[in-house]
Amino acid sequence: MEIQTMQTSPSTQIVNVGGFDIGGPEFTVIAGPCSIESHAQFLETASGVKASGAHLLRGGIWKMRTSPTAFQGLGNSAFDMVKDVCKQLNMSLVSEVTDIRQIAEVYDVVECFQVGSRSMQNYELLKELGRQKKPVLLKRGLAAYIEEWIKASEYVVKAGNNNVILCERGIRTFETATRNTLDLNAVAFAKKNTHLPVIVDPSHAVGIRALVPDLAYAAAAVGADGIIVEVHPRPSEALSDGMQALTLQDFETMMRKLDKILTAIDRPLHKVTAHAH
Repeated sequence: MEIQTMQTSPSTQIVNVGGFDIGGPEFTVIAGPCSIESHAQFLETASGVKASGAHLLRGGIWKMRTSPTAFQGLGNSAFDMVKDVCKQLNMSLVSEVTDIRQIAEVYDVVECFQVGSRSMQNYELLKELGRQKKPVLLKRGLAAYIEEWIKASEYVVKAGNNNVILCERGIRTFETATRNTLDLNAVAFAKKNTHLPVIVDPSHAVGIRALVPDLAYAAAAVGADGIIVEVHPRPSEALSDGMQALTLQDFETMMRKLDKILTAIDRPLHKVTAHAH
């Protein structure tokens, strides 16, 4: 398999998001709810994950769901909630855009644009994100070859935006016991064959709350530059993906163990005080 990589040196490109360098010596944790459901829910979640050491927030404004009748996100009505919570906590948000028209709408709300698994080969969206001045988090398609994933990142870079972060989020295999199968091969391969930072989404990879921390530890051990994790104060009440969301207590426990694993491999967590919004 021939992959045209953008490697110019053996070092990983550093992508700064909200004052945190992703791809540098420190490990980055992005955490928050699958969907922003209300101001109270987002503030409670964001406050909790920050207290446990998260560096950046995640939270869906628009949701691309398998079923058209499932919760699609609050859309524009979430903007003021996001601005208020991010200002209160001095944190930045990573959130998905599913349509070119959303980019301008959400530009002042989001610090890093996420391209979801189902949009990985939406090349017009990728090209438009390549014309922006903000970083792009590119999730791997649920049935995409590693080569297709890397080629998709090149659409963003070729359009002028070098600040791309690759995200492995599990792929569809014959296994049905878990939601997807986390492909750690892809993390190691992308780290060796591109200069882009690579993070892992253990939540979507497994879809089962109790297994998410284990995959987070594996991601750290294999050399990922960070993780993006779903957390909800009351997962049973979540409007989307409650089965895979960690509770705030789960997240705190995971962060303590993750810190030990990262220390063992000489890859410290960012200090939260490093944030320069």
